[in-house]
Formats: sequence, C-alpha cells, structure tokens
Amino acid sequence: MKSDVQNAQVEYGILAESVEMKEIIEVIDQVGPTDITILISGESGVGKEVIAKAIHAASNRSKKPLVTVNSGAIPEGIIESELFGHEKGSFTGASDQRKGYFEIADGGTVFLDEIGELPLAAQVKFLRILENGEFQRVGSSVPRKVNVRVIAATNKDLENEVRHNRFRADLFYRLRSVNIHIPPLRKRPEDVEVLFRHFAVAFASKNNAKFAGISGEAMQLLKSYHWPGNVRELKNVVESMLVIEGGRYLEMSDVKKYLRDYREVSEERNLPVPIGRSVEQAERELILRALLDIKGNILDVKNLFAEQARSQNNSQNDSMAVRDPQEQTSLSLQDMEKRMIGEALQRFKGNRRVAARALNISERTLYRKIKEYGLG
Repeated sequence: MKSDVQNAQVEYGILAESVEMKEIIEVIDQVGPTDITILISGESGVGKEVIAKAIHAASNRSKKPLVTVNSGAIPEGIIESELFGHEKGSFTGASDQRKGYFEIADGGTVFLDEIGELPLAAQVKFLRILENGEFQRVGSSVPRKVNVRVIAATNKDLENEVRHNRFRADLFYRLRSVNIHIPPLRKRPEDVEVLFRHFAVAFASKNNAKFAGISGEAMQLLKSYHWPGNVRELKNVVESMLVIEGGRYLEMSDVKKYLRDYREVSEERNLPVPIGRSVEQAERELILRALLDIKGNILDVKNLFAEQARSQNNSQNDSMAVRDPQEQTSLSLQDMEKRMIGEALQRFKGNRRVAARALNISERTLYRKIKEYGLG
C-alpha cells in the first residue's frame, strides 16, 4: 500500500492540492486493495468517475475490466436486461441471448453511476448481486454467479430518497459501507490552478495548439468563480479559451468572458436542493436554478415573469407581474419548467442527452417531462 500522496496522484491521475482531495487519495490507498463496496457522492461534474477509476487501478482487479454503467441514461424498460442480460425470446426484440454488464465485468469492477436513478425492481436484483454475487438473466430461472466489485456513485441524497420510499433502505445500508464524498470545486479553489494547467497542456498537445500562459489576476478570477458545473465546466472553459483566444497569454478580461454569470463565491448563495421535497419539486428547483444562472441577474428574471404573466392572463393587474420573483416562481413553476425544457431542446437541436446535462437532470427524467408536457 502506498503512503506517499504525491505518488498516488501520479499513479491514479487525480490532480489536486486541496487537503480534502489528498485525504480522498489516502482513502483510495486504504480501500483500493479490498473488495469492499464503495459509494461515491458529490455534485455533477466533480469527477466521480475519476475516483472510481482510481479505486479500480488500486485494486487487485486492475488487470480485469472496469465496466461503467450510467443508470440514468438507460430507459427503465430495458435496464434489467442491460445489467443482467437476457435469454433469446425473453421479450419482443430479444432475437439473441445477451450477456449483461455484470457478466461482462466478471472478475473486474462495475461502476454504477447515478445509482439513485435505478428503478426499485432492479434494486432488488442489484442487492442480490452485492450479497452473494448471484443473478438471473431476464427470461431465465437459472441462477448465475459473477465475481465483481461494485463502485456506485450518486449526486442525490440517498438517505432522503430512502425516507420517501424511492430507494431501498437495505440497499442503501449495504452501499454505504464506505462513502467517499467529493466536495464541489467551489469549496476547494486551490485545485483550480493545477487542473487548469493540466487541461490546457493536454488540450494544446493533443490538438497541436498553443498556450502562452495566464496572468496571476486571471487565475485568481478562476479560483473565485463558483463553478456550477465543477471540474467538467472548468475543462470546457479551458478548451474554449485556448481555441477562441488562439493560445495567446490570457488576461483577466479574456477569462471573464468565458465565466457564465461570474460572481464571487459566498456560502449564502450556494443553494442546495432542500431535503424533504418531492423528486418533481427538486427537479423543478434545479431547472429554475439553471434559468437564474442563464439570465444572470434578478432583473432579467423579473421581466421574464412579467411577460409571462401578461401573456397568460391579460385581465390580471399589471402589479402581478412585478411581485417578488420567489413568490411568482412558486405560482408558475410548471410553466417555467416546460419553457426551460423546450428552450434546452431547441438550443441543442433536439439532442436529449446534452439537454438533460444542461438542465442537470437525468435523461430518464427528461423523457418523462417531454411526454408530460407534450414536447416530443
């Protein structure tokens, strides 16, 4: 087992200067060689898959496959077939026998991302694999065995999901043997510079581009940004700047153009999804937060509400349109949700996967909302 954090950083590909991430590296050193189930939690874009790959690399299974499964991207009707496989003729379209992801990963590791999106029926079978490695293909009564290690990840509060009967309590307790929580990038600004330089050098090398450097003031601006998309957003910003700015030396004014809704981080403005709300309410609040980010300031949002109120009911008093934005949000949340989904689909030319990412919801949720609002 390694004890040198810097060596572990090089081996695992985790670039960090923050105390929090270095502690995570130490945990990887400790749990990597075991077969214990790991739950990785954190906001979208913080790098949960990077940590999963590091755990696999530190394990005795590193020579065997690491199979990554995005639970939120698989339609509910076929998820059991995707995970556990199926027999020929077990359902319409099953023209051949097929292995599932767990069989493919036999001897290695399955990384189940967005596990909070796993349907309850599939959770039962998943728990069985965790307990004794046993499963059945869809359409078969013959039990099969696999030897896999499971790493799961979520951006949801699973304890809250359990309280609302959306996630099995026994599965939750089985998963949380070891929980690695990755803090958002805004809470570890010391990692921004090392990640920025890594992404810049890697992109320049891969694309035969130039990178002349960045000023100290510009770097400080990057460190003070709130990074709603976390590491994934930082990577996209770096690549955009290198391409559009032609690789020239970056000053503060250059960088600021690429930071959507720039503001200094304050704890009061980090808006978590309130615990105890329904899934639909939480998703609507996430979409509303995306709207607030896009509009940039509260005046634009207020004007948008005013236009909407006038178009929906011309007989209403104009004062209705200039009420407190939070009050109006509660009155017209469904309409705003429908509008945001429609705008996202239009912006990304109907690409539902990209639209779901932009709205910070799962593809399955987006499909359901499209059907609900007749946007298909």
